[in-house]
Amino acid sequence: MSGPTGQYAPKLLVWGDQGIETNTILQASKAARLPFVHSHVALMPDAHVGKGATVGSVIATKGAIIPAAVGVDIGCGMNAVQLGIKAEHLPDDLTKLHSYIAKAVPSGVGKGHDVALTKSGAKAAWMDKANQPEEVLESNKLWSTATSQWGTLGSGNHFVEVCLDENDYVWIVLHSGSRGVGNKLAQKHIADAKAKMRRMFIDLEDPDLAYLIQGDADFNAYIRAMLWAQDYAASNRDIMMASVLDAFFRFMGATLGYACNEAINCHHNYTEMEHHHGHDLWVTRKGAIRAREGDRGIIPGSMATGTYIVEGLGNPASFNSASHGAGRRMSRGEAKRNVTVDELRDAMKGKAWNESSAQSLLDEAPAAYKPIEDVMEAQADLVRVTHKLTQVLNYKGSA
Repeated sequence: MSGPTGQYAPKLLVWGDQGIETNTILQASKAARLPFVHSHVALMPDAHVGKGATVGSVIATKGAIIPAAVGVDIGCGMNAVQLGIKAEHLPDDLTKLHSYIAKAVPSGVGKGHDVALTKSGAKAAWMDKANQPEEVLESNKLWSTATSQWGTLGSGNHFVEVCLDENDYVWIVLHSGSRGVGNKLAQKHIADAKAKMRRMFIDLEDPDLAYLIQGDADFNAYIRAMLWAQDYAASNRDIMMASVLDAFFRFMGATLGYACNEAINCHHNYTEMEHHHGHDLWVTRKGAIRAREGDRGIIPGSMATGTYIVEGLGNPASFNSASHGAGRRMSRGEAKRNVTVDELRDAMKGKAWNESSAQSLLDEAPAAYKPIEDVMEAQADLVRVTHKLTQVLNYKGSA
């Protein structure tokens, strides 16, 4: 069944509520009760408990923004490219390709390049001082983090994949965000918002829902930092995709060329000003993609269950949004306690992956995620599927 299956008081509209835990509903309801939230909070079918704001929530606000609702990985999102080659061109064993990609794109907590990519002559808008927030302009450490980690994957649920679609065309898909610099900027402004609440003697149901008021200096500073980090994240995905494509075609042999039939780059942790229901609103998508009519989007499952390429249907009830993935059904701690290495290896049979790091990837096992098919069924009124991708290679950034 698609469409909002639950209406909760006050102001919470839920897609696929049968698969969403009570604690998730309760957490999202706290955000929905904030006085500056417009109309309702839209809860996507992959929703689960997050820090402050629920992962998989769409929060439209007037006159205020909740920094923790954007989260600490500002601009996290997806990039996908369909290549002009088919499965028949690939060798049976992709283990060597996995090594090529791992060498081209460093991964892991805090990992960067030995030599900053900016020194290679590559340029991007976030490097222009006119675009940078004060925090980056005034901190050599933040600038160093930004430059050294540009073009790197990170850890957790971030990944690079080689996939096949329903017509056997090859796709490269990757997931990452604004890395360490985005995290530092987010943490700073979340702390600023909490301090502001204390100064104003405002008690919230959850301190992590601390907000900034439009027009104030700290609001303006956050917007500048947040928009810069979003640009950094999108650029990070683009430069990684270029590195992966270079590695892929070096592995395959340059004779096949770089022909790309489709390319998509979309955020799923971000906010921007949009017009909905007759109002200009800040729409914060924490674990959700924009899905206006015709918008291209990427919705991954887990590391063994494929990815959907979609087009938005422009549903106003969801503020033109859809889910960003399958959503967790186990916390990371639960997955590490309950999933075995053998179970993960069984799930990944037939794929090239970080098998030597299996123990450290238990929290990313497919069993830790909701079935992506159920999530897609619950949001058939939000997006139309254009391609279903199946992984043949998964490269993850382990801890």
